[in-house]
Amino acid sequence: MSPVLAGFLQLLALIGALALAYIPLGTYMAKVYSSDKHWRVEKWIYKAIGANPDTEMRWPAYLRGVLAFSAVSVLFLYLLQRLQGILPGSLGFSSVNPAQSFNTAVSFVTNTNWQSYYGEQTMGHVVQTAGLAVQNFVSAAVGIAVAVALVRGFARSRTGELGNFWADLVRGTLRILVPGAAIAAIVLVACGAIQNFSGIHEVGQFLGGSQQWNGGAVASQEAIKEFGTNGGGYFNANSAHPFENPTPFTNLFEIFLLLVIPFSLTRTFGVMVGSVKQGYAILATMFTIWVGFVALMMWTEFAHHGAALQAAGGAYEGKEVRFGVGSSSIFAVSTTLTSTGAVDSFHSSFTGLGGGITILGMQLGEIAPGGTGSGLYGMLIMAVIAVFIAGLMVGRTPEYLGKKIGSREIKLSACYILITPALVLIFTAASMALPTPPHSMLNSGAHGFSEVLYAFSSAANNNGSAFAGLNANTDWFNTMTGLAMLLGRFLPMVFVLALAGSLAEQKPVPATAGTLRTEKPLFTGLLVGAILIITGLTYFPALALGPLAEGLAS
Repeated sequence: MSPVLAGFLQLLALIGALALAYIPLGTYMAKVYSSDKHWRVEKWIYKAIGANPDTEMRWPAYLRGVLAFSAVSVLFLYLLQRLQGILPGSLGFSSVNPAQSFNTAVSFVTNTNWQSYYGEQTMGHVVQTAGLAVQNFVSAAVGIAVAVALVRGFARSRTGELGNFWADLVRGTLRILVPGAAIAAIVLVACGAIQNFSGIHEVGQFLGGSQQWNGGAVASQEAIKEFGTNGGGYFNANSAHPFENPTPFTNLFEIFLLLVIPFSLTRTFGVMVGSVKQGYAILATMFTIWVGFVALMMWTEFAHHGAALQAAGGAYEGKEVRFGVGSSSIFAVSTTLTSTGAVDSFHSSFTGLGGGITILGMQLGEIAPGGTGSGLYGMLIMAVIAVFIAGLMVGRTPEYLGKKIGSREIKLSACYILITPALVLIFTAASMALPTPPHSMLNSGAHGFSEVLYAFSSAANNNGSAFAGLNANTDWFNTMTGLAMLLGRFLPMVFVLALAGSLAEQKPVPATAGTLRTEKPLFTGLLVGAILIITGLTYFPALALGPLAEGLAS
């Protein structure tokens, strides 16, 4: 079987698995966030934190809950790393230095999981399990909660109430993420991923020396790392490491895990707003962009010009030989079009245009299908922009799901769209202009610029993957990427929740003969075009200096 055919068949198998999970998972999540009943364990948690889950919140109160919980989480994870040296199960590792502790705490709380350290040489069992793994669950639940609040804004009328953040957080964690990750962990263990609390072992003899490997609760963290679109690996090699990702089957299974919630949330959206066709329209938009990016990535990696690449049958440098070019291409696109950031190959070693595709995937806003929650609310913001553009074309006041899109809604949507590109471009420009940061670049020229552009695209979009080749473990990059992650996560949430509150207060507008049918293929095409054009106009100059220049020159 040719590598191209193998990659195509894996893509078909993945699409089939996602299709089978779409309706049951999406409908189940809608029921979770619409139920008025509380599990007993949930009641215990509410009592412990002093929250009343039946109290409805307007958007400022909902936002305060998000920010307060995240602030406490950052502080807890920071202190856990700083105290590692005196904690049991530290494997002899010392406390993490302040800059890296700050960066890592922010990274995992913002669902980014950017790692400027070697996991197997830095973090002990307590930090990994009680710190990083816990944040993998709750940061994902925060993202889904914000998305559900926006969906309620579309679904409700004449009220500013968006639900209860604490109830949404707890339900998302206990009813969706914990059971899903538990099943996934069992599958991974059965397929060879490790799950233990062993110490450090010397393994084999290599060139006169030996390698040291430590064990850990790898399978359980790997499961939620993908299922919650987190991406932080137990080991530095991430999903290219055989302890995390043992076989080609687990590789495809992990891609399935990182896509299944973001795609299925479109069904949740359709059910909650009372029109599953609206959910299918959003799904079609996400799916079109994702499949298009996968096809383009496979083409660049299999058919790129150059005698060496053509003789090898593809761009194999930096690819894990167990998985091949096709599977690595699917993984790279899926992890950068979601907020996952896990890698089973090294994106810096992709062809120039292939590396550019991974950067562009993040710069789209990671909305096809995006992260757990963040993908859905990002796509709905783009839908608001698309109906506004359509309204300008025909001279009508734009409407979406029975809500008028006025000046307030457009201003909030525009702020959401502009904040992340501003962070990416400003931090990238500062890093290239100052004398010290460029010393972290392994490569010069266009590829070196791509390393820095990738780093801040990854941080500000809460992706977490790295281009490789950039030494990000410096005070500058630890601090600046930490700030980019914080601002890139929470500033957009301010605009999302403010938009949700504005929509929830409106009276429903009846559909007329002139109303744009947003469940039709025409709107899907308009939405895809709006996404690509807006992103292209924003990032094209920066992409032209980096991956496009490298790709066209090679």
